[in-house]
Amino acid sequence: METTQTSLERYLSIVSTNQMFNDYQKRWQFYLESYLGGEEYRQAGHLVQYQLETTREYKARLDSTPLDNHCKSIISTYVSFLFRQCPEREFGSLEYNPMTEDFCYDADLEGRSLDAFMKDAAIWAGVFGHCWVLVTRPAVGAATLADQIQMGSRPYVNLLTPLTVLDWKWTRSPTGRYELTYMKYIEEVNDTLSTIKEWTADTITTTVVDHKQRRPVEEYVEVNGLGMVPAVQIYSTRSPVRGIGSSDLSDIADQQRAIYNEYSEIEQLIRLQNHPALVKTADTEAGAGAGAIIMMPDNIDPGLKPFLLEPAGNGLGHIYDSIAARVAAIDKMAHTSGVRTTKTQSASGVALQTEFALLNSKLSEKADQLELAEEQIWDLFAAYMGTTFDGEVKYPDSFDVRDEQQDFVNLKMAKETATDPRVLAVVDREILELLGEDPDLLLPGPEYLPAEQLPAEVYFEPHIMVDPETEKEYIARTEQEHLDYMALGYVHKPEEY
Repeated sequence: METTQTSLERYLSIVSTNQMFNDYQKRWQFYLESYLGGEEYRQAGHLVQYQLETTREYKARLDSTPLDNHCKSIISTYVSFLFRQCPEREFGSLEYNPMTEDFCYDADLEGRSLDAFMKDAAIWAGVFGHCWVLVTRPAVGAATLADQIQMGSRPYVNLLTPLTVLDWKWTRSPTGRYELTYMKYIEEVNDTLSTIKEWTADTITTTVVDHKQRRPVEEYVEVNGLGMVPAVQIYSTRSPVRGIGSSDLSDIADQQRAIYNEYSEIEQLIRLQNHPALVKTADTEAGAGAGAIIMMPDNIDPGLKPFLLEPAGNGLGHIYDSIAARVAAIDKMAHTSGVRTTKTQSASGVALQTEFALLNSKLSEKADQLELAEEQIWDLFAAYMGTTFDGEVKYPDSFDVRDEQQDFVNLKMAKETATDPRVLAVVDREILELLGEDPDLLLPGPEYLPAEQLPAEVYFEPHIMVDPETEKEYIARTEQEHLDYMALGYVHKPEEY
């Protein structure tokens, strides 16, 4: 009996979670369902159940209500801009390490490149606010780097969502820096068995638990030769709480759920309008379908004649207006009004420029978080190699979104208006840059042009012109004024004057 109690206590200790996980778990699950959509969202039951609605009727309404997944659209928009250009990496002393190239081509030992892995990490960091990346290496007993290469033992990465990380602990070092000193996460789930790993600076404990029998089945402890917990947090946006990020879907998911319920109302209203309810007494016989016959008793009260209960159709317009307002609110919160719009709308150039500037700022912040996290990943990779990372990782800083078609129109107008060859050359350079070409390679500089094709550099110095008859003086400020005075008979003012 004592052994069973000890086994149960150990099981409860292993599957326990910290208070912060308990506080955020429900919300994280909601973000996950909102992003995935489809059957996950339907099974979660995010429709408001009507009063007196049966379970069967509620399930039928869930099956017939579509989801307009704005959460996935917003995350996809952000990630497409973030990885429109691949990050630049300088590996420093790791440049000629054969494991570095292998790591870049297959970061997680499942065929995903490092760019693809970081893209997935950016997606889940945007959904939950943050995600975890664990950098580890198989323990195969290799003594030297050559043995590790021969045995295929190299560091790789695991991506963990907040729903799988059950517990963690930060400790402040004497230098003032916070360090992760404990981490527990679910590594694998197989039917009723779960594999849970616990990391500390000294040990790695792996435990297989049986949830049906509520007891640990297998447990073994390894030495953590790295001397630290090799985990990195990737934030979407940092929050005031350490270890918790701010999700991109924090308010958008609520709006999406409201739109989902309004789509259900639309479906119900359309169904009622096309198939109105028939009100009749119990002893009145009515058939179903078009052309049905209704049999009423001979002595029925005229006030009890069957009638159709038809709802007013003006409610549909109000619901559609509400949905449009909610979609506009989502675009405003996500700063994607200029890139997600599907119809022509009147907006000032300043408004669009401001919207693009806000989106650019948000994307730049995300890129900085990814850049910091990847450098920390390379620090852990180098630590496994017994060295330090002295390279640099650079993600794009600017994500300027411009209307290229309008830029071409403006340049065309400028080229038709300009007359100076130098101005036309500047316009040509701008056109080449919009086309993605290098103007310096395609357009020759002035020093390579023949002399007869060089623009004339005319310098005009204002001077005084004199009327020979009246000796009245005039100032010629331009070449044209000089020619006009000459035509009138005026001459240059002699020096003795």
